[in-house]
Amino acid sequence: MLDYDALATLTAVLQTGSFEQAARRLHVTPSAVSQRVRQLEQRLGAPLVIRAQPCHATAVGERLLRHTQDVALLESRLATTMPDIVPAGVSPTLRIAVNADTLSTWFIDALASCSGLLFELILDDQDHSQQWLERGEVVAAVTADAAAVSGCDVLPLGSLRYCATASPAFVERHFSNGVDQGSLAAAPMLIFNNKDRLQELWMKQQGIAHSCPPAHGLPSSEAFVSAALAHMGWGMNPELLVRSELDSGRLVELIPESPLDIPLYWQSPRLMRDALAELTASVRQVAGEALLDKA
Repeated sequence: MLDYDALATLTAVLQTGSFEQAARRLHVTPSAVSQRVRQLEQRLGAPLVIRAQPCHATAVGERLLRHTQDVALLESRLATTMPDIVPAGVSPTLRIAVNADTLSTWFIDALASCSGLLFELILDDQDHSQQWLERGEVVAAVTADAAAVSGCDVLPLGSLRYCATASPAFVERHFSNGVDQGSLAAAPMLIFNNKDRLQELWMKQQGIAHSCPPAHGLPSSEAFVSAALAHMGWGMNPELLVRSELDSGRLVELIPESPLDIPLYWQSPRLMRDALAELTASVRQVAGEALLDKA
C-alpha cells in the first residue's frame, strides 16, 4: 500500500513549487520533506520531482499527484455523508480541462456553487481537451467530442454559439464588396492559437474555401473582443461575450444571422461518478441555462 503521508508531502511540494514552501504548509522542516520524498522515490524506484525553480513533477510524479487528489475527493464526499465517522480533511483539488471561451462565459458559475473543493483549470481547445482525460491528467473535461474516452461518462451540455464579428469600420474597409473567398483571404483574422479551427469551420459552413489569411494570435477570449473593437481583425466570438456589443452596433456580424454552434460535452471517469456528482450536476445546470439546446 502507498504511504499517504508521503504522498501528501509530494503533493505539497508539487503544489507550492518548493521543498521549503511545502515544509511551511506541513509545519515540518525542509529536511523532513526532502527525506519523505526521497524515501517514496526509493520505494517506487522512480524519480518523482524535478528539483528546479520551481519544482515540478516527472511523469510518474504527475500520475501520483492525480491519484492522491482523486483519493482526497473520494474521502471528502464520504465525509459529507458520514461526518461522524469520517473527519473532514483538506479540500481536494480537482484538475479540469476546459476551453477558454467556456471559462470566460459560463463555467465559473458552475464551479462557484460547489463548496469544499479547489480547482486547477487546464486551458485547451475544445477539440483537444479530451486528450488530458486519456492521459489521466484531469478528472473531467469540457470537450467538443461526443465519443467517450475509455472508461468515461459523456454528457451533452448544449451548444456554445459563435458569431463571426468585427467592427463596422473593419467591415467597411475589408468587406465593402461582400464577404467572399477573396476578401477573406486579405482581411486580418483573429485566432486563439494554432489549434483554433473555428474560423475555418465558419467559412466552410458559408461555402467559402479557407485560404490561410493573415492572422493575429491572441490566446485570450477577452482579447478577441478587444481586438475586434480596436479594428484589428475579425474573429469567432462567443455570442455570450459580445451580445451587448452586437446590440449596440459596436460590433457587427460579417454575414448577418450566420452563427456557428459548437456542441459541448462533459466527460469524467465512470469510477469517479459518485464523487463528482455534485460538480457534474452543477455543470449541467449552469450549462443548461447558458447554452443552446442540448446536442
